[in-house]
Amino acid sequence: MDRHFGRFHPSRQDRWVFGDRDSGAFLPKFAWTGIVRHQLVKGGASPDDPALAEYWQDRRRKKAPPPMDKTSLVLAVRQQGLCPLCKQALIAGAEYEPDSPREWINWFAASKKMLHKHHFTYRRDGGTDERTNLRLVHSECHRQHHAGDRERTTSTC
Repeated sequence: MDRHFGRFHPSRQDRWVFGDRDSGAFLPKFAWTGIVRHQLVKGGASPDDPALAEYWQDRRRKKAPPPMDKTSLVLAVRQQGLCPLCKQALIAGAEYEPDSPREWINWFAASKKMLHKHHFTYRRDGGTDERTNLRLVHSECHRQHHAGDRERTTSTC
């Protein structure tokens, strides 16, 4: 025991590490390995199934999705960075108009959760999710705008 086992790892207090005292080399213990949970494959999903190509592509994605989807980018450019409800800049402190789509994406990256897509014509009234029926608004403006929806619908019924 004294010859082959001991405290070889400087930050561990484990006496039962197998190693060589002359060189200081040791074998790491399995218990030192962190547990990494992997997402299970759904059912009998096969990478060879063409119907599941998108599923496997999402699983293999190496980088994070972009901070802004294409629809939001188009809406931001079309609105020149202004909220149509309050007429203020969509991003506080951004007094300039970006020159390229990449700058628009970076401009909105920090505030993605603070912006909502609002429908000109509500879906319940036959509106669609087409870009021509959408506008990008502050989340607070959106909430305030819809706060009166219940009163408007009950008074017209």
